[in-house]
Amino acid sequence: MMGPPGSGKTLLARAFAGILPPLTSEESLEVTQMYSSAGLLQGEGRLITTRPFRSPHHTATVAGIIGGGQKIIPGELVLANHGVLFLDELPEFSREVLESLRQPLEDRTFTLIRARGRVDFPARVSVIGSMNPCPCGYLGDKGRLCSCSPIQINNYRGRVSGPLLDRFDLQIEVPRLNYQELKHGDNTETSEVVLQRVVKAREKQWERFKEIKTNAEMTGRETKEICRLDRQGESLLQRVFDKQHFSARAHDRILRVARTAADMDNCPDIQVEHLAESLQYRVLDKMN
Repeated sequence: MMGPPGSGKTLLARAFAGILPPLTSEESLEVTQMYSSAGLLQGEGRLITTRPFRSPHHTATVAGIIGGGQKIIPGELVLANHGVLFLDELPEFSREVLESLRQPLEDRTFTLIRARGRVDFPARVSVIGSMNPCPCGYLGDKGRLCSCSPIQINNYRGRVSGPLLDRFDLQIEVPRLNYQELKHGDNTETSEVVLQRVVKAREKQWERFKEIKTNAEMTGRETKEICRLDRQGESLLQRVFDKQHFSARAHDRILRVARTAADMDNCPDIQVEHLAESLQYRVLDKMN
């Protein structure tokens, strides 16, 4: 999410955690095991039944995010397994930390090798990042003037590499709310209402894959078979793909998000409006 300070990025990240389905018994056991191995299990060893939400500070080290140490203790990425890892002020994290996330985000698992041995960790996690549009935070803000030079803006955004950004399924702008939107925003759906639709969509995916698996975890072959487009959809995707110079990875992620949008609408096939919605979630690709 990209937007000026105070536009609600952190609030949206926490709200996202609130619309995720409850943990299954297997997921609950796995989360509890990770917390126990890190020495963070509380409540007399009771199972953790809520999805974790981890929000480390941007000064965190690679070991703090990925894990490590003499005993190979899991880091924030593993502790957020089956939950949310929120990286606020994404460009402020060290380059080493950000690049260490590339492989786990792709494979949803990773291996740490140390002198004492080798440990495989799960990383089935929703990673949410937030950033300002520029160092001062007010580029494009209608109410404030940006004081940054083009070089400063490019350097700031360049801290998040293209390959890492390409791994984010949703890339959106979060503009500042005006007074009327702030005062009269109570008519929107609550997290409880959205959660009901999310649960139904997840159940469709579990039925489709015959296991606890989401659209985001589809293989390339599954994406090709399950995310078929009609002629109108293929034409739209081709035009945008060639214009924006999307990568093959972005192509598959666009289709998976479109399939999820169709699931949320209880639609058996991907319609052109689902594809168009998915394409709208690649805002940062258009800026680079």
